[in-house]
Amino acid sequence: MTQKYLWGAATVLIATAAALSGAGAEEYGKGNGALEYFDAEGIAASPQWVQIWIFVMLGTFALGLVFVWWRPIARWAVGGILASLFLGEIPFAALDLPYLSGAIAIAHLVCWSPALYLLLTRRPFLQAGEAVGYRVWTAAMTGVILFSFVFDLRDAAIYIDHFSGLGLMS
Repeated sequence: MTQKYLWGAATVLIATAAALSGAGAEEYGKGNGALEYFDAEGIAASPQWVQIWIFVMLGTFALGLVFVWWRPIARWAVGGILASLFLGEIPFAALDLPYLSGAIAIAHLVCWSPALYLLLTRRPFLQAGEAVGYRVWTAAMTGVILFSFVFDLRDAAIYIDHFSGLGLMS
């Protein structure tokens, strides 16, 4: 089931990027908007709450390292963040698409969904037999991914709409 999901997600990511290839190479600003570069300058140009959120999000994912040797869900969460950080840009670069915040959102949706699926279906945060630390971390991780996806879904849609030229978000 998990392998089918990963192959399906990779296919969707590549197909989406392929459909968007050939888009114009406009100059984009720095910031956290869907059509802005979200690099060090983009983070610095973002509101304070976004900068704090990044710290909280990365800290929550990093805490998964405590559980990664014993808990598959922690491996999926940590693996998802590492994949999005280190491999997310590759399909966009290969198709000559800018890796803007909207592209980062697509990488998050693809790479973090397996962990979210496991967190929501197995609900370790509700299991009385689990260690308290693990329960707290899985609850926090579920909240972090869900909160991030609220913004990632919007940013991914804006990015795809912009480069596909469909005009659905206008």
